Amino acid sequence: MKKVWKEIQGWGISIIIGFVLSMFIGIFVIQPYRVDGHSMEPTLNDNQRIYAWKLVHSFDKLPKYGDIVIIDSRVDRERSFMDDVKEHPLIRLLSGAEEQEIFYVKRVIGLPGDTIEIKDGQVYRNGEALHEPYIKEAMNAGMNQSWEIPAGHVFVMGDNRNNSNDSRNIGPVPQDHVMGIDSF
Repeated sequence: MKKVWKEIQGWGISIIIGFVLSMFIGIFVIQPYRVDGHSMEPTLNDNQRIYAWKLVHSFDKLPKYGDIVIIDSRVDRERSFMDDVKEHPLIRLLSGAEEQEIFYVKRVIGLPGDTIEIKDGQVYRNGEALHEPYIKEAMNAGMNQSWEIPAGHVFVMGDNRNNSNDSRNIGPVPQDHVMGIDSF
């Protein structure tokens, strides 16, 4: 009986260590995400799995121009450490929580202090037209728009500009809402 109890304890300790290690890695280092929709075509496809390096989020670092990032689209609310815990795939699985469509995969176009303008379907950063070979097609010319990117925020857009819900709609994204950088 003692041998069985020791075996159970050994397995229990291994499972607990594995769970804690998985939580740590998923919250602070790397986490899988699924691309939901066509907003990043042709670079990324609908339902494609990607892995995001979360060190940017963990250490509150700014991404670079052109980085593909995962953002929390709920820009009107503060994020907390508990959000990171509740959004971990294991916790969602164990709690039975449905996957929410709050995470967007987008490309960084503007950083703090930049002025982003859209004129006649062309994106300008600080007055210079951007060369964007990664976009799917020319952006439909709509209203001319302009944004000043405040400190601690980034401006993101999808590569499929005509089919993307991004900073043009939700505004600049707080830096703490940048969940990670795609590691492809």
